[in-house]
Amino acid sequence: MMSRIKGRDTGPELSLRRNIWALGLRYRLQYRIGRTRPDMVFVRARLAVFVDGCFWHGCPQHSTMPKNNRDFWERKLRRNRERDAENTHSLEAEGWRVLRLWEHEIQASPADCARRIAVMLGKAEESKA
Repeated sequence: MMSRIKGRDTGPELSLRRNIWALGLRYRLQYRIGRTRPDMVFVRARLAVFVDGCFWHGCPQHSTMPKNNRDFWERKLRRNRERDAENTHSLEAEGWRVLRLWEHEIQASPADCARRIAVMLGKAEESKA
């Protein structure tokens, strides 16, 4: 079952990427930094962007625990959150800035999420920020 879960090119990622591209920003996909592969990387600006799915990464607002095989899922999702924290800490220790966007944030307003990235890159006009 989990082999069918998309690890890249998800709906929220594609929506965000279209909006980033429309702002004239260019990025690398799945660019390896150490042992980590952020969803999008702005190499010169040293900005790593992760798109975290609400279920898989334990969104405090939307994550729900499956009723079947509860012990497995608790361990699995807890380990995902721990790995996210480790990756963020590792990247920041190497001088990278890390932005994690929740799936629901992108679904609500991909343009706002793209503008947040532009602001972090120093590429946003004051009127858009």
